Amino acid sequence: MARRGKEERGGPPEDLLRSAVERALSLGAKYAEARYQLDYHEEVSLRNGYPVAGGFSVNSGIAVRVIVDGAMGFASTNRMKQNSVRNAVERAIALAKASARLLKRPIGMSEETLGRDRVVVRPRIRFENVDLQDRVEALKVADQGLLDGARRAGVEAPSRFIGLTCGFTEKHVINSDGADVYSKIPRVAVSFYYQLSSDGRSIFRHKDLGESRGWEGFERWRLDDYLNEDAGAVGHVLRKAVEPPEGEMDVVLGPEVVGLICHESAGHPGEADRMLGREAAQAGETYIKPELLGTRIGSEVVTVVDDPTIPGSYGFYIYDEEGVRARERVLIDKGVLRELLQNRETATVLGTKSNGASRASSYDREPIVRMANTYMKPGDHTLEELIEGIDFGVYIKTYSEWNIDDKRWNQRYTGVEAYLIRNGRLAEPVYKPILEITTKGLYSSIDAVGKDLEMTAGYCGKGEPMQAIPVWFGGPSVRVRKVRLLRPT
Repeated sequence: MARRGKEERGGPPEDLLRSAVERALSLGAKYAEARYQLDYHEEVSLRNGYPVAGGFSVNSGIAVRVIVDGAMGFASTNRMKQNSVRNAVERAIALAKASARLLKRPIGMSEETLGRDRVVVRPRIRFENVDLQDRVEALKVADQGLLDGARRAGVEAPSRFIGLTCGFTEKHVINSDGADVYSKIPRVAVSFYYQLSSDGRSIFRHKDLGESRGWEGFERWRLDDYLNEDAGAVGHVLRKAVEPPEGEMDVVLGPEVVGLICHESAGHPGEADRMLGREAAQAGETYIKPELLGTRIGSEVVTVVDDPTIPGSYGFYIYDEEGVRARERVLIDKGVLRELLQNRETATVLGTKSNGASRASSYDREPIVRMANTYMKPGDHTLEELIEGIDFGVYIKTYSEWNIDDKRWNQRYTGVEAYLIRNGRLAEPVYKPILEITTKGLYSSIDAVGKDLEMTAGYCGKGEPMQAIPVWFGGPSVRVRKVRLLRPT
C-alpha cells in the first residue's frame, strides 16, 4: 500500500536538488525543476525451459528542466556532485536561451496546487528475500505448466520464452513553484511468448503481467496454472479451428482486446502534446482536434478512463513529474470525447488545468504527456448474456497481431483464441479472425458492456529518444453489432 509521511529514503541530499533550482533561478530562469530518479531492475528469463539471461541494472541521476525567455531547456547528469549538477543547470539554461531565438510560441506552466508529500509503496515480500534460484525454479514450474497445457491440447510448443523483472523506481521532484514530492514504488512483471504448432498451422501468443507490488504480485498470478490454461485453450483452437466467417456480423471482444483498443485509439490520441503536433514526426498524430471535444464518438455505454491512482496497478503513481496530484482522467464519457491527458505546458496552451499526466522513463529523459492505466469502465452484463444476444457471430477473446494508423483512426486486430457464436452459444473455434474498423465505427457499434474487468500490463513507447514506461490497459468484454470480419490471406 502507499504510505505518506516521514520515510527513510535514499537518493541525493535534498539540498543538491534545491541548490539546482536556486542556481537556475539566479541565472534567469522563470521556472526550474530538479528531479532525482533511480531505476533498479533485476531480470531472469528462460527460453524453452533453460535460463538464458539474468542480471541487474541501476540507472540513476538528476534531471534539470528550466524555462528561460519562454523557451525550455533540459539537461541531466549521473554524477551526484555539486559541480556536475551545477554544470547540468548551466547546460539547460544555455539550451533554453538558444531555443528562445527560434521560438514561435512561448512555453509556460499552468497555475496548479502542487504536492509536498512522500509516497512509498511497501512490498509484503521484498524481492531480496527471494533468491535467484527460487525465481528460476518458479519460472521453470510455469514453463512446465505451459508445456502441459499444450500437450493436453495435442499440439507442440517449439518456441517458448518467459521473462521476469523485479525492481523499483525512486524519485524526488523539487521545483520553483513549490513542489516537493518523494516516491518509491516497487514493480514486478512477467512477459511470456510462445508459439504452438500442429499440422502445418501455428499460432504466436504474447502477454505481459505486471503490478506495483513486491514478490507477492508474482505469487498471486499462479503463473503455472495461468499458462497451463492459456496454452491449452490456444492449442485447442489451433487443432480444431475452422476458417472464420467473412462479412458483417455481431462480435464479442474479450477484455484483452478491449484494453488494447482503449490504449491505442483513446489513450494515445488523447495525449494533448500529440494533438498540439509535438509527436507528429515521432509517434504519429491524432484524430482529435480541440473542436471535437464534447462531440460523440461512441455509444452511451462506452466510457474510457485513464487512472494512475489504482493501488497495485503497473502504471501506479500519486503525483506526476511536475508535482501535480494525479486523478482519474475521463477520455470518453458515455460515448462523448471529454478530456485530454495534460501536463502543465499543454494546459497553458489549451487554457485548462493539468491532470497529472507528466511522466519520464528515466533521469535522462524529459517528462512528457503519458498514459498510466487506460481502460473501459465495466457494465452490468455477464459474458454469457453478451453472447446470448447473438444469433450468429464471433467471440474474439485474445489477439496476436494488430496495427493502427498514425492518426489512431483505422485499426486492425487478429484473434488468437476465438469461437463462432451460434444461437446465443459458443460453438467451434475459428482460426485467426480479423477485425478491421475505424475508431468511431467500433465505439459506436458497442451496444452492451460486460462486468468482467481485466487488466494487461505493458510498456508504452513514446518520444525521441524513446521512452518506455509501465502501464496497464484493460476493460470488460463488449458486444459489437454489425461489424466486418475478414479472413487471413
